[in-house]
Amino acid sequence: MNTRAIRPSRLRIKNKIIATNQDCLNAMILKSKQLGFATKVYSPIKDDIVVAAKKIVQMIPRKKNSCMIFGGEPTVQVKGKGKGGRNQELVLQILKLIHNSNDSLLVSSISTDGIDGNTTCSGALIENNLSNLQKISSHLKNNDSHSFFKKYGGLVKTGPTHTNLMDVGLIIKY
Repeated sequence: MNTRAIRPSRLRIKNKIIATNQDCLNAMILKSKQLGFATKVYSPIKDDIVVAAKKIVQMIPRKKNSCMIFGGEPTVQVKGKGKGGRNQELVLQILKLIHNSNDSLLVSSISTDGIDGNTTCSGALIENNLSNLQKISSHLKNNDSHSFFKKYGGLVKTGPTHTNLMDVGLIIKY
């Protein structure tokens, strides 16, 4: 066996970054502005889901016809035995914080690789017109955001993209 052929010192591998999370956010910003939304950006999201959700909610624009775009990869402290991923959990955590708002809001968070946690979904999308805080809280307590969105609607399923540019999300105030 010729071991010289596989020595790392002889390998010449070059890696090139061809896209980033910021590229995704830039495309979202451009489209948002083309659609006539006043647009804000919050990036990178890297905190725990609970902290990230609070920061995102504080940045929701006050005016109608506005959009807040965010990206990054928050973390989740798994304490329950439910099903879900960080994007579904982030959307549910935001929904918990805005459930009694009089504003009309659409909230979404999606993984760019098409896989969110232990599910076949890439994230979730929901309006804030669901006001049952008890159900939201119980699903969050068990890290079972997937079951919540499966029951009430809002799961996003893109299938695997085989490209990971972290997560992207938005909140539209209409």
